[in-house]
Amino acid sequence: MKLFPSVILIIILIIILLSGALTVSQAFPANDELSITKHQVRIGGQTISYTATTGTMRMEDEEGNHKADIFFIAYTRDGVNDMTKRPVTFSFNGGPGSSSVWLHLGALGPKRVVMSEKGEMLRPPFELTDNEYSWLDETDLVFIDPVMTGYSRPAPGEDKSQFHGYVEDIESVGEFIRLYTTRYERWASPKFLAGESYGTTRAAGLSAWLQDRHGMYINGLMLISSIMNFQTARFDPGNNLPYILFLPTYTATAWYHNRLSPDLQQNLWKTLHEVENFALTDYAQALMRGDQLSETERRRIVNQLSHYTGLSTEYVENANLRIHIRRFTKELMRQEGRTVGRLDSRFKGIDADNAGEFFEYDPSYNGAIYGPYAATLNHYVRSVLKYENDLPYEILTGRVRPWSYSNVENRYLNVAEDLRSAMSRNPYLKVWIANGYYDLATPYFATEYTVNQMGLDPAVRGNINLTYYESGHMMYIHMPSLKQFRQDFITFMRRALAG
Repeated sequence: MKLFPSVILIIILIIILLSGALTVSQAFPANDELSITKHQVRIGGQTISYTATTGTMRMEDEEGNHKADIFFIAYTRDGVNDMTKRPVTFSFNGGPGSSSVWLHLGALGPKRVVMSEKGEMLRPPFELTDNEYSWLDETDLVFIDPVMTGYSRPAPGEDKSQFHGYVEDIESVGEFIRLYTTRYERWASPKFLAGESYGTTRAAGLSAWLQDRHGMYINGLMLISSIMNFQTARFDPGNNLPYILFLPTYTATAWYHNRLSPDLQQNLWKTLHEVENFALTDYAQALMRGDQLSETERRRIVNQLSHYTGLSTEYVENANLRIHIRRFTKELMRQEGRTVGRLDSRFKGIDADNAGEFFEYDPSYNGAIYGPYAATLNHYVRSVLKYENDLPYEILTGRVRPWSYSNVENRYLNVAEDLRSAMSRNPYLKVWIANGYYDLATPYFATEYTVNQMGLDPAVRGNINLTYYESGHMMYIHMPSLKQFRQDFITFMRRALAG
């Protein structure tokens, strides 16, 4: 039988398509639900073509039992000839209970939420725009939603608690990273971890776990609004550390809202230096002395705390020299009928009344970022990335509770030791820590304290670099900080790749 050229061409095309389908099937198991789309974005004056892979990865144990489906969104640059030279960055947020939406649509990904210059939400409905400050020109990006966040869920019949604890979380996220690295052939690529908030806890823990469990040595960690030593943020009876380490951020907040005396309002950096010195000396000594503090010295400390926080001497006295963060956010602007934010103390909120001890909501979360990020993510996934899922996308959920810290029962979690161990074994591991001056969730001074207590050998101590921004926990919502954030990232990335 004679075939016409057009028929032959059709047959050839069908064979090619079938071959391609078989290749995809072999590379990505059928039980992984993936959407693969092509896009372009302009970053740093150049047009970047990239592929977005959106969907879930089926997590199984070695016996092949289905344990969970972890949702991820990966962006890989097209046209790269040598993937061994192309970095890949695994990114996640914290909570615990947070999806990766904040870093994804706020700073790192090719799209970002449109906010005001300060970082305030605009009138709904909310919009995304191309992110000219994305990291995609320098590194591929994989955004991971831990189990019960985003679209990630345990397998039917599996107990969610097996994923919800410090150790459990490290193991499940670490296994996802290993599996992604294996399936997508990235073992020979430079690898980075970018975490925010509790995500920095996870990243520090993973740096050691990936080394010890799989021999996967990481090139760099990006710790954004870091917390590694939980003692620095637990306002428990007998633990004076948070009162000392939160004080400079109380001062920065009071300065921003013009609550300090004229001499302290002139220069924030000079004022913070003065307060940091007071916190580590006179204030720390006074708290250590406890009930043995003399009345004269107590009065002096009360006056100084009032001077540095904008709170009344009567309030400081009644608080026994110890100002709890939740009380501070309510008290600072009580006379004006306003509260200040925890994630970003530049923001102000309005409560039902001014007599309460704590604020009703965090104005920097509920009043600024939650709505815009939730709406744009849900629209973006379906309309642009072409991934469909009728489950609720869990932005920041309590469904991960209770969260287990059984590995440090009767102690405070401190993963700074894990990071020290990883850096000692891998002297090429570089660490960048980004801090916001108005972050009352993970204050910059607490991070400095943690780093200074790590006991790093001088040979690797210089591998840690800290940068600072005139913003809060999500410093990148503030446009000037976002621009600086990208420049600091480029500096860090190139330093880390240089060895």
